[in-house]
Amino acid sequence: MKGADYVREIPDSAASFGRRESLWRRLHIDPWVLALLLIVSGGGLVVLYSASSRDVSAVLRQASFLSAGLITMLLVAQLRATTIRRWLPWVYVAGLVLLIATEFVGVGAKGAQRWLALPGLPRFQPSELSKLVVPLSVASYLAATGLRPSLKQILVCLLLILTPVLLVLMQPDLGTSILITGAGIIVLFLGGLSWGYVAAVLMAMSIAAPLMWNYVLYDYQKQRVLTLLDPESDRLGAGWNIIQSKTAIGSGGMDGKGWLSGTQSHLDFLPEGHTDFIIAVLSEEFGFRGVVLLLALYVLLIGRCLVIAVNAQDSFSRLSVAGITLTFFVYICVNMGMVSGLLPVVGVPLPLISQGGTSIISLLVGFGIVMSVATERRRMHG
Repeated sequence: MKGADYVREIPDSAASFGRRESLWRRLHIDPWVLALLLIVSGGGLVVLYSASSRDVSAVLRQASFLSAGLITMLLVAQLRATTIRRWLPWVYVAGLVLLIATEFVGVGAKGAQRWLALPGLPRFQPSELSKLVVPLSVASYLAATGLRPSLKQILVCLLLILTPVLLVLMQPDLGTSILITGAGIIVLFLGGLSWGYVAAVLMAMSIAAPLMWNYVLYDYQKQRVLTLLDPESDRLGAGWNIIQSKTAIGSGGMDGKGWLSGTQSHLDFLPEGHTDFIIAVLSEEFGFRGVVLLLALYVLLIGRCLVIAVNAQDSFSRLSVAGITLTFFVYICVNMGMVSGLLPVVGVPLPLISQGGTSIISLLVGFGIVMSVATERRRMHG
């Protein structure tokens, strides 16, 4: 009887597993991606509470944006890759229209005009849409015309990339323009861009650097580069942010000072602790171990998304997921690099941790596309 009972238990367990699998399949959700997103963004709310000086309203506002982003992500995950690709040209054009509108009727803050405030909607940043749409548009074009792009294909891709980038530069927003350019170039590189072209671009950039310094960069942007090279030259001015950020990171040590016990942020030494410099708050309060844990979660999320990209069924899906994932990786590197004094301060938030409405929603829409591709594979193999 015991043996018979044991035999009956195995099919029951297998059936239960099958039901769980079919549930995820019906919902078009990748459970690993969803779980990691919830863990990271939930931890972000904990850090934000401290970084905002225990401002409950700031946490609730971020939680509302996070909830809206998660709902949008789940809705996007229901779409097939072919549907997303069909709507891409219209979304790309809509993004350009919003960027042009920002130039004329945008809302300004801190010397920049980067936001739109449409009736009935909260203020949002149209350039965040371009961060997502540009790499997808490049992926769609390369998938349609063939990988290993020719010179003509490269020029078309550069046109797709640089058109929104120039509009963003007019706001001005150097950080976002660099990220949009990087996102598009990543997809172009993954599409088989020849190393010869890469070398030519690097050479052209080195030649054009003096011209960009003299005629493209604003004075405050030049100051950020100079501050990177020598932050001690203006300790109480341009170098203040970096010096205080590195002080907060270093003072956290191995274990940190404890949640809500950071001095740099709570005594107002660290500016923008709830946005661009939030990793410094995390480092001070949770120490080296806290930062390593966050990096481990990021690595797991990126690794899972790359697995989805490798197993995608077509070139568009593969390039899209890989481009979204590696762009997410670049955001992390740029934010941590600038906060630790390795890169100029360009105003890039830490993904899923820093306070921000449009940025977190656009990020989660990207992960919705990742889930769409993952479940598309299940549909075709199921």
